[in-house]
Amino acid sequence: MGRCVHSVEGMNQNVSSPFPPPTPPHPNAGEIAASARGLSKTYGDGPAAVHALREVDVDLPAGRFTAVMGRSGSGKSTLMHCLAGLDRPSEGTVSIAGTVITGLDDDTLTRFRRDHLGFVFQAFNLLPMLTARQNMLLPFELAGRRLDASVRARLHHVAEVLDLGDRLDHRPGELSGGQQQRVAIARALVTDPDLVFADEPTGNLDSETSAEVLGLLRHGVHQLGQTVVMVTHELEAASYADDVVVLADGRVRQHLLSPDAATVAGALHGDTVGVAR
Repeated sequence: MGRCVHSVEGMNQNVSSPFPPPTPPHPNAGEIAASARGLSKTYGDGPAAVHALREVDVDLPAGRFTAVMGRSGSGKSTLMHCLAGLDRPSEGTVSIAGTVITGLDDDTLTRFRRDHLGFVFQAFNLLPMLTARQNMLLPFELAGRRLDASVRARLHHVAEVLDLGDRLDHRPGELSGGQQQRVAIARALVTDPDLVFADEPTGNLDSETSAEVLGLLRHGVHQLGQTVVMVTHELEAASYADDVVVLADGRVRQHLLSPDAATVAGALHGDTVGVAR
């Protein structure tokens, strides 16, 4: 099946279908999972310098599914990479779960990412010789953490929520693309991280499988109490999120709280300013 998801570039403003209902308030509602202050990122020097981020201030709420949107070159991927400690900003600070990660040395930052963050990317990054179960447990193995009863209980709970219960002993080559992405999502969720970053997680999937994967990310928020931040350029993908951060030219144009589709479409085209609810 071919993709039928509209990109930001091809979207018109007459979007009338409502977004799915927002996630019910989580027990951690009101807490901030991650924040950035004065975040700037510049590549190069002088006249050839590229300002990917320009003094970005943003707070990402805990227990919510937030989409970061923008046209190509808006800075959305750079923002995610700086928030996740995958890239260092030129200026400004990033805090996650109360820890300021800017300024940490490389080893400490690596341990922090391993212990506190989960990642889902377009590429599934599954090890082909391992079963789904072994791929899901890989973060524990790499961290040298004991696979005790609580870890195995968490694994089976996540597998059931993501409908992988009967696929745990299959290797990636025996799974469909959607099932492989489910395993990648499960691997990100099973460690119960403070924050899960998803970078265009449906970019390699058809429209039906994309909807399924996005629904599973919402389940991670609804049923597992996770916080998910997803970078996307697709309106339909963003429609699964509770909140939407819209970037343009390296700046936050809008931080929309529980928006409808028309509000997001307007923000992407510059019709609205500030924070909307």
